[in-house]
Amino acid sequence: MKILKKNVPREKVKYKDAKAAFFFLLPSMTGICLFFVFPFFDTVRRSFFDVVGQNFAGFAQYQSVISNDSFQLASVNTAKFIGICIPILLLLSLILALLMRQIHPKGRRIKTLYLLPMSIPVASMVLLWQLLFHDKGIINTMLVQSGAESVSFMNSGAAFWVLVGTYVWKNVGYDMVLWLAGLDGISESMYEAANVDGAGAWQCFRYITIPSLIPTLGMVAIISLLNSFKVFREAYLVAGSYPHDSIYLLQHLFNNWFVNMDISRLCAAAVLLCLVLLVIIMLIQKFLQAED
Repeated sequence: MKILKKNVPREKVKYKDAKAAFFFLLPSMTGICLFFVFPFFDTVRRSFFDVVGQNFAGFAQYQSVISNDSFQLASVNTAKFIGICIPILLLLSLILALLMRQIHPKGRRIKTLYLLPMSIPVASMVLLWQLLFHDKGIINTMLVQSGAESVSFMNSGAAFWVLVGTYVWKNVGYDMVLWLAGLDGISESMYEAANVDGAGAWQCFRYITIPSLIPTLGMVAIISLLNSFKVFREAYLVAGSYPHDSIYLLQHLFNNWFVNMDISRLCAAAVLLCLVLLVIIMLIQKFLQAED
């Protein structure tokens, strides 16, 4: 606790604290502006110019992006992927967190084990995909030996569900740790008081656990949404720049436009994606504030 001298005004002390905090944050804020804020503003500027970047084109690049068939396919696939993966991941990770809390109520040391899937290198994940889902991989070998027909996982609609399973498996441990942190923040006295009043396990979960986890839900949902765009690395290394239509995501489209140096249209698509993500995050926060 800071002891104030009698001859030092409180306003002067606050000014010194604010000045010290400003200089402490200055290097980080400078890095954020140089590598994130200024490049984003330049991206917005480029989206209103032609390919050369000299002639003002208005909203022509945005119209070209929205009417592009590849962009429409990638947007639908990405929205479908997020709409399926995020609810599955949130629900499964919450269930596992509740189970782990019952099994290891004080097991904070083993939480790091849950993060092992995220620490696996992408090259190892790709090798695992090839071993399991190749046309002559382990799963197809087992299917043929059992008398069933082999499935071309990466060249059919099954590729989408392979991608969904990979994303959920890789992120469920991380989300579970976040749920466990939220569960640790709930006071045990609330459960004890509810038990004294005759509340059962379901009533405690419904009226104590779920309302107390609403702030954690928002954080986990937003982090899971952002992490869903990282699954592109595995899909790209396995299926290349032009995979099956079911797993052709926005990341594939952006990568192909970047390779073709279609920078203006790429910038317009990036701005649109940023706006959509901003709206989604704001809706999540508004929903959580209404529930709080």
